[in-house]
Amino acid sequence: MTDLATLLEVGGPVAALGGGAAYARARHPGVYWSTVGLPVSTVRLLSSYGSVMEACGLTVAPSRLRVLAVKATTRREVRPVPPRRGIIRPTPTGLRVRLRLAPGQEPADVAASAERLRHAWGVHAVYVTTIKPGVVELRLVGFDVLRRVRMPRKLRPDLLRVPVALREDATPFVRDYRTVPHQLTLGATLSGKSMYLRHLVAGLARQPVALVGIDCKRGVELAPFAPRLSALATDPEQAAELLPVLIKEMEDRYDLIKARQGIAPSTPDEEITSDIWGLPEHERPLPVVLFVDEVAELFLVATKKDEERRDEMVTQLIRLAQLGRAAGIYLEVCGQRFGAELGKGATMLRAQLTGRVCHRVNDEASAKMALGDIAPEAVSAACAIAPERPGLAVAGDTSGGWSRIRTPYLSLGDAAETCRESAHLVPDLPALKPFRPDVPVRPPVETPGPVVRPRPVTD
Repeated sequence: MTDLATLLEVGGPVAALGGGAAYARARHPGVYWSTVGLPVSTVRLLSSYGSVMEACGLTVAPSRLRVLAVKATTRREVRPVPPRRGIIRPTPTGLRVRLRLAPGQEPADVAASAERLRHAWGVHAVYVTTIKPGVVELRLVGFDVLRRVRMPRKLRPDLLRVPVALREDATPFVRDYRTVPHQLTLGATLSGKSMYLRHLVAGLARQPVALVGIDCKRGVELAPFAPRLSALATDPEQAAELLPVLIKEMEDRYDLIKARQGIAPSTPDEEITSDIWGLPEHERPLPVVLFVDEVAELFLVATKKDEERRDEMVTQLIRLAQLGRAAGIYLEVCGQRFGAELGKGATMLRAQLTGRVCHRVNDEASAKMALGDIAPEAVSAACAIAPERPGLAVAGDTSGGWSRIRTPYLSLGDAAETCRESAHLVPDLPALKPFRPDVPVRPPVETPGPVVRPRPVTD
């Protein structure tokens, strides 16, 4: 009986701790990492750093001075030298540690051993980033951050910069229109493309930016954001009328830039500009972001007359993509399907779209159209996205870099409410007023009367 009581006293708490740790690891991986995973991985890294580096081939022969010093002071065997390790910095999702490479090493050597380091130190993933010549940073991620996306809290808002998703290395994916002016976003039904679009619209709605939409699904995607939109076209006919207005707006902005370039002898060199961002703030027109949803609908034709309209719209989109950046006009082209078989101009339009985001698609050709020309190895990653993970995508740009990202959940009601609250930020653009969508008036909320009927005060 005494042995049973002792077993219960000792085994009960141990079983409770083990069960709690297992539950936290499955349901709350961030809590598990902070309490269990972080200390364990830190001990593994500190205790096995030298041997792991040697097993991964990341050590070099010691210098002659080091050999002489070791032989003169101790009788130990002279071992190969690993990269010098910096301070281990814990993060809410993993660890960060900087390495100073030994002579003769390069960052590619460490990146090639990332998978071995992951298994050796018991973490979810290891990513290698070059900080400066001779110094790399290892970012150890303790758990799958894309399973339940939680964006970092400290994100500095800036004009035309919107954090929309989380990368697989736990860093935020920021859509920066100043750096990547135009982007192609593809995704099949229920792939998370609409969620990505909601985050973009909700993030830009709080900024002094003109938002213009072309939604050929009769406006079901962009109509809820009507209070914040400066213009909205819900079918190809309206789009054919809206695009020339944007072209004219772009040309007027170029005339403004050229007028500023009518250089007088007294004009300082720093005031000479080739885009709107070099103009004085009081003269600078507000940037315009054009959202094109279901771009394939603009390419589809049924009659000869539709074909002429299609060619004209595609030409105008290509002109906006080629010349719009300097005028402060940016394109966000979205669709379920995009390929060369859409017709003349599809490949040329894609070539002008620097950024690429590919969610789950129904065919490999769409993934190749989005990513094949910038990172062929990213095509297989995009085709491997499972339907059970909506919002997961592969993001890349024409520099060749790519990464997996996932957008957090944002309800349509919350995004629409953000647009209603920021409706006062809609800029005054006279050319776009005919295309301003009708905003339904919300009925006033009736406040309930008092529960107790008031009594008149009598003398």
